[in-house]
Amino acid sequence: METISTKKKITLGILAHVDAGKTTLAEALLFTAGELRHAGRVDHRDSFLDNHELERKRGITIFSKQARFSLPSTEITLIDTPGHADFASEAERTLSVLDYAILVISSVDGVQSHTSTLWSLLKRYGVPVFIFVNKTDISEKSRSETMEELCSKLDHRCCDLGLASDEDIASCDEALTEDYLEKGTLDRELLISAVKSRHIFPVRFGSALKFEGIEELLKDLDSLTRQDVPSADDLRVRVFKITRDKAGQRLTHVKTESGKLQVRSEILGEKITQIRSYNGEKYETKDEALPGDISALVGLNNTFAGQLLGSEAPALSPILSPVMSYRLLLPPGTDIPYTFARLKVLEEEIPELSLLHLEDTNEIQAQIMGEIQIEILKELIRERLGLNVEFGVGTIIYRETITGVSEGVGHFEPLRHYAEVHLKLEPGERGTGIQVATDVSTDVLDKNWQRLIATHVLERRHRGVLTGSVLTDVKITVIGGRAHPKHTEGGDFRQATYRAVRHGLMRNSSVLLEPWYDFMLEIPASRLGRAMNDISNMYGSVKSHDILGERAVIFGRCPVSTMHGYALEVTAYTNGTGKLSVSSGGYDLCHNEEEVIEKSGYRPEADLRNTPDSVFCAHGSGFTVPWNEVENYMHVETCLKSGTQSSKEILKPLSAPSQAVTSSEGAHFSYSASAQLDKDLAEIFNKTYGSKKEPENNRNLFDPVSRIPTGVLPDKVKVKDSEITEEYLLVDGYNIIFSWEELNELSKTDLHAARRKLMDILSNYRGFRQMKLILVYDAYKVEGGIERTEKYKDIFVIYTKEAETADRYIERTAVSLTKKHKVTVATSDATEQVIIWGAGASRMSARELKEEIERTEKEISAIIDEGQRPGGSVLLDSLSPEAAEFIKNYRLKHDKGQT
Repeated sequence: METISTKKKITLGILAHVDAGKTTLAEALLFTAGELRHAGRVDHRDSFLDNHELERKRGITIFSKQARFSLPSTEITLIDTPGHADFASEAERTLSVLDYAILVISSVDGVQSHTSTLWSLLKRYGVPVFIFVNKTDISEKSRSETMEELCSKLDHRCCDLGLASDEDIASCDEALTEDYLEKGTLDRELLISAVKSRHIFPVRFGSALKFEGIEELLKDLDSLTRQDVPSADDLRVRVFKITRDKAGQRLTHVKTESGKLQVRSEILGEKITQIRSYNGEKYETKDEALPGDISALVGLNNTFAGQLLGSEAPALSPILSPVMSYRLLLPPGTDIPYTFARLKVLEEEIPELSLLHLEDTNEIQAQIMGEIQIEILKELIRERLGLNVEFGVGTIIYRETITGVSEGVGHFEPLRHYAEVHLKLEPGERGTGIQVATDVSTDVLDKNWQRLIATHVLERRHRGVLTGSVLTDVKITVIGGRAHPKHTEGGDFRQATYRAVRHGLMRNSSVLLEPWYDFMLEIPASRLGRAMNDISNMYGSVKSHDILGERAVIFGRCPVSTMHGYALEVTAYTNGTGKLSVSSGGYDLCHNEEEVIEKSGYRPEADLRNTPDSVFCAHGSGFTVPWNEVENYMHVETCLKSGTQSSKEILKPLSAPSQAVTSSEGAHFSYSASAQLDKDLAEIFNKTYGSKKEPENNRNLFDPVSRIPTGVLPDKVKVKDSEITEEYLLVDGYNIIFSWEELNELSKTDLHAARRKLMDILSNYRGFRQMKLILVYDAYKVEGGIERTEKYKDIFVIYTKEAETADRYIERTAVSLTKKHKVTVATSDATEQVIIWGAGASRMSARELKEEIERTEKEISAIIDEGQRPGGSVLLDSLSPEAAEFIKNYRLKHDKGQT
């Protein structure tokens, strides 16, 4: 008789950036807990969990594996996940079944780009995290330096349990703090709750290879965790992986969240023939799986990763997905359709492949995460199918989303068929994929039909209307519909649903999305200027950068299309000392949307497989109604409230502004309000953006990346001289710094000093020339992604929001200012020069600005020298009162040695 354990059960994942020592830590945990007789090593190719031949051959984790071990009060199922970014989707699939996770961070390398990606994923899936700082035996970093990095780059509630006092720990959570102040001691149950609710992230330091810190970590896992109690007895099972064993049997890997799963029970019309509990390569069979159990089910052929069985709640759409598509180059004479069918079996195990058979060209395409995954796939296909394949040149995978709210109507009524569907389409948060909801009374549409419509929405990858790319980040709500009591079949609602989605897209505004990288670039400090210019030219943005002695580290975001292959350039211009690390940054607005759309040549009306038209019936036969006439024929009245049906509101930026300023054209910009802004600063913002008032309509003429509004300005704005009230100079700060030799040299050792020196130079220049001068820096000192403006002497310094480059800020500001003012932009960015010229502004290169300032300094010197001669005041008298006042003040400072 099987003994029932009274211990709590938790599923624990272990995640890390590649080479942080993740698998070594897993071996150390299993050995210290008594599960292994000896701890294996990756370099010895004998680790317990990396047991696939490909993993041992390459020395990296490719497939997630599980093991079990027991602690005094806890039964733990440990899931080891891949650390390489090319297999990050495999790691993400496990997150939905984790109760807790260990995030391994190398003390030597610190928080790397993929570490940040994993941290964001853990946050999205709500997984509580224990942090293990590994390799402390070979690191030169102090414990305090590492903790400072964790708190600044991950979360300020990271807490070193080895050194923190009870008061320090209590300060991470409000309930803990109140209880501690009242009792003077740390309540263990409240601490467990704080860890579970992600209000505190326990940190341990050690060396997995030398078993240092392992016992302390195991004690934390035993004492600071708890098992979730199911809220109901109904069966709820989450599928997170599909594999095949050595005999070719299909295995569905699941976690039982509630209820009881038994052998011979049926799921989706299929019978479970076996329940396995794996521990490394070995497994034991069980008669049932209880809440908290991780199992592999035999006998199911229609399951898929991400599926939630026994519940209507939809699973979260995965964030990580391939960004490149490749054509499979198969051996001559290969039966393409037959091979495609066999490859689809492999796609069940690696769903991100998204295999596609293009019948018109008879070729197979696959979506790939990276070069390492390509090599692994070639070996897997050789092993499984006996084929030697190659992959062609990769192309970028674009996505599309919408910017407004629309109602999509689909009607399908050929003879003896009937279904009508009404859907509300609205933008979703970035990275949420397709979300489905229902908002219609069962008196109008039966609940079963509503569920069927929701299923049909999710079962297909819907195509956008700009390039035919896959639709994403859209919330689709069932708001109406109609069935026929006699003629409606399930397939009718499938057709109506597909057409309703497409119809809604045609009536909406769409934008193109492209994949972005989050990157970390480590280079010699002497090459910082080159790197900054490269990032700007690649349409990237810099989040932060540090100069550590002779090394510089840059963190930022960049489109995959422009950064792809940049690692080779880094190696070249740093003589092999530079390092570029990238991880998936998700999808964001495409930097060259018009070019991509034009190149695609896509015509949505000609895409008959994704038609927005509907089929109605009259006089015993069906007829097709074009999408733009469907409203005249539909049987159910519009289900959207008045005023929302055809909204074309442009997407707002991802980071919410602290204060909105609206121009007379309705364009919204944001800046950080500050008590220090004086009248001059308020004036410059009013002149730049217009007076602060409510918009006449809720329409934003500028898109989130601040492109020139379409249909508002002519090809080139011309302003009459008589209408010009003031002169403005906009300066791209970093472009000038890295273009001027003396400032560039200074920036290599002290970037702050270079910025300040440029500010002083421009302040003197502005004082004599008497124009409004705006100096723009990329995302520096910007907290929470909000623009910040500072008054420095008599110039204005703008620090752009986190996701916005200086040139984009300058472009949109120049567009607004040129209508009433003479505007000059100082930059050597060729693309920016073309754009601001089109807006009617004058251009000035970095060299020309330097020469102009040098001429100004000579004029100032000449005036001062003349003024010091008897009767010499002609030049001074010819100046404007403001310029003359500046010269007098300058002369006083000069005499005191302050200039």
